[in-house]
Amino acid sequence: MPIHPTAIISPKAELAEDVTIEAYSIIGPDVAIGPGTVAGPHIVIDGKTTIGSNNRIYPFVSIGLSPQDITYAGEDTQVIIGNDNIIRENVTIHRGSPGGAGATRIGDGCFLMAYAHVAHDCKIGNGVIMANAATLGGHVEVGECAVIGGIVAIHQFVRLGEYSCMGGFAATGKDIPPYMLASRTPATLHGPNLIGLRRHGFSTKSIQAIKKFYRIFFRSGLTVKVAIEKIRQEVEPLPEVEKLIEFVSSSKRGITR
Repeated sequence: MPIHPTAIISPKAELAEDVTIEAYSIIGPDVAIGPGTVAGPHIVIDGKTTIGSNNRIYPFVSIGLSPQDITYAGEDTQVIIGNDNIIRENVTIHRGSPGGAGATRIGDGCFLMAYAHVAHDCKIGNGVIMANAATLGGHVEVGECAVIGGIVAIHQFVRLGEYSCMGGFAATGKDIPPYMLASRTPATLHGPNLIGLRRHGFSTKSIQAIKKFYRIFFRSGLTVKVAIEKIRQEVEPLPEVEKLIEFVSSSKRGITR
């Protein structure tokens, strides 16, 4: 197991045989790291933290430290990170809080660029990209393959739907529906995330249905209830349409318009 002699590894930490720990990194006693993961120099991984296989963690990253929550009193909470993630320089990922799910979760194949911040109790799906200095408040949920631009701020408890995209320098305190493109501060929707949808292989039929949903729900001036009734009458009930209906119907913080 290639561990640099200057690294400080708790004897209670559980590391796969081929884990790499580079110079001056610190690994706490409740940490478990899977095979093929590389932890670069000057990294701190503490708390109850589970990291899967084949992750690449760059210098000065901090994972699993206590949440920035003034009510936190040392309770047993955790961070769970999947496989094949890239976590770049100075990223911070805090463990969960008792007031949330007790866990901060990151899926597989995510790319967290430099200075990104994942606060307590966030849930990040597979394939998510967070550009430099993107910041998630506590309890944020990010759907799979969503893209968050540089220096974007997401308020606590907000949801970003799958395959959505937020442009750089944006901020939002409301939910961003799946498949949509948003930018500015406060965030404004600009229609479906067409480039992202095409890159991910969505069919023309699905994209047309998403476009029709957008026109009815966001451009017709109808109430939510009436708009959904009209969508059910006029838009083919594809999985993407059903996902959108479920998302906007269950929003607690309100939907970005």
